Parts: sequence; C-alpha cells; structure tokens
Amino acid sequence: MGLNLKDLVVREKTTLEAFSTKIIAIDAYNAIYQFLASIRGPDGLQLSDAEGRITSHLSGLLYRNVNFLSLGIKPVYVFDGKPPSLKTAEIERRKQIKKDATVKYEKAISEGNIEDARKYAQQTTSMKDGMVKESKQLLTCFGIPYIEAPSEGEATAAHLTNTGQAYASASQDFDSILCGAKKLVRNFTNSGRRKIPNKNTYIDIVPEIIETQKTLDALELTREQLVDVGILIGTDFNPNGFERIGPKTALKMIKQHSRLEDIPQIQEQLQELDFQQIRKIFLNPEVAEVDEIIFDKIDYDAITDYLIKERSFSEDRIQSTLNRLKKALEKKSQNLDQWF
Repeated sequence: MGLNLKDLVVREKTTLEAFSTKIIAIDAYNAIYQFLASIRGPDGLQLSDAEGRITSHLSGLLYRNVNFLSLGIKPVYVFDGKPPSLKTAEIERRKQIKKDATVKYEKAISEGNIEDARKYAQQTTSMKDGMVKESKQLLTCFGIPYIEAPSEGEATAAHLTNTGQAYASASQDFDSILCGAKKLVRNFTNSGRRKIPNKNTYIDIVPEIIETQKTLDALELTREQLVDVGILIGTDFNPNGFERIGPKTALKMIKQHSRLEDIPQIQEQLQELDFQQIRKIFLNPEVAEVDEIIFDKIDYDAITDYLIKERSFSEDRIQSTLNRLKKALEKKSQNLDQWF
C-alpha cells in the first residue's frame, strides 16, 4: 500500500550526480521489488536464465549499482527482518492483490492483450525463495555492504541518517520520514525514461529529495504529529486508515486537535486500533546498530563468473558494462590525483 504523504511533503527535484561521494542507505526489499516489477519482457514475464530462474532482480542490481559506483555514489542496502505483527493484514492484502492480478494476467494473455498482460504481470510481483541470497551475493561481488535489520529495513536506513553514517535513505515509500530519516530520496533506484501504461508516451522520472525538517516546518507539525497524520491516512500497520480521511483532511484534523486522542469524530474507530503500538513502530523502531560501514574492492572476476557462467547473462553485455565502470572509476581517480 505505502503511506500516501505525496501531497503533504516538501519534495525537491535533484539528480543522481548530486549524491556523488555520499553514502545512501537503500531499502533493499523496496528496490528489489521495483526491479522485479519493471524489468520484464514484452509479454510481462520476468527475465530468466538458462534454467528458468528469474534474473530481473540481478539485472536491476547490476546496472543500477554500476551507475551508482560510476558516479561515485556509495550505496548500502538494508534488508528487512521480521515484520511487526501489526503488518499481517497488509501482507495478506498484498497476497490477495497478487492472486487477483494473476487471474487477470492469464485472461489478458489468452485474449492477446499484451499491454494489459504486462500491467497485471507487474502486480503479481513477489520475492521468491533465494532471491535475497542471490542479491546479497552480487552485492558482495561489487564490494557493496548490506545490513540485516531486525525488523523494517526502512527504519534502520532512517536510523543511519541520524547517526551520520548515511547522507539519506532511499525508498519509494514515505514511511522513512515517519521513522525519522533526516533525508529521503525517492526515484533513486528507478530514475530514467519510463513508458506510461496503456499509452504510447514516455516520461522522465528524476530523483527527488525530501528533508523531513523542511516538511515539518512547512506543515507546522512535530514528528509525533506527522505520525498521527500518517495513521489517519493509513499505514502498513492500519492499511484501511480512517473512513473518508485523506491527506489534507488528516492534516487539518491534527492541526486543529493536535493528536488522535483529541479528535472527536474518530473515537469509535480509534478504540478498535492499537494506535499506540503503531506510534511506537515509527517513533521507537527496532533498528540495527552499525559500528562501521565498510566498502570492499570490486571483484570483477567474481561478477563475471556469477552472472555469465552461473546465471546465463550475455558475456558481451556484462563485459561492456564492467568496462564502462572501470573507465569511470579510472577517470575519477585521475581527477583526484590532479589535486595532489
């Protein structure tokens, strides 16, 4: 579902180049789902290797991280741990959406409607067994660190921005803001030219940065109050939100009454919700404490062995992609040497 704060937060367009030399904590599951949903063939099916194993996530990680490293960006991926029990309803809701989409996909294929088939195929996206392990293996080959969060990955990513170990967290979801991230970057792992569904039109998706304090100042709210706004709208822990309350109405209510407990018209619904626990998930989340984020050297041989020999990637494409990375890093090294 995702938290709908789009119309409330202060968003500023930026570029990937603006994050050169900076450590960015990426919500790993969020990024991998994007790759699995978007990197597909014309019929909507995901890419696969010679043995039929899905490779869309590996393709996304390969090309996106080559781009990051070429620009001098330092990505660190944060993987989810055990989800909070309150997320069960949202997890079940997502499973049902995938089931419904699978039926619609098969119908579209049988009718020869490729455009609809691709759209519904994206909605069936799920993380299969082994994909997380495969992703971590490729990241290790690149020397890119990853972190295991005890619970929600975006909470640990947000925490890294507050300890100063990361410049920003990166995710499509706005939950990082409620978790206290100093800065959130959206469209970080999916920027570029994209086709609009059902239209022969393309748009350029560019990264945008959201500074939490700027948003709080603009809305004249505290972080605690913004969490209450989120609960009114609907979060992963109360996916239905409150009846007939959207972002603007939620903001108006909190600005008028300050907190959920003091809003008269929602008290009946509020009694059925463990809102205090939802507040705790955002305001005092379980996070991983990281002593140091260490980036290792890129193991080009390990990358080629894994992707070409084990996963059937095109040797020409892999070699040309890695050569592009080598040239970019050599150029940066030469430019740096000029200063000494």
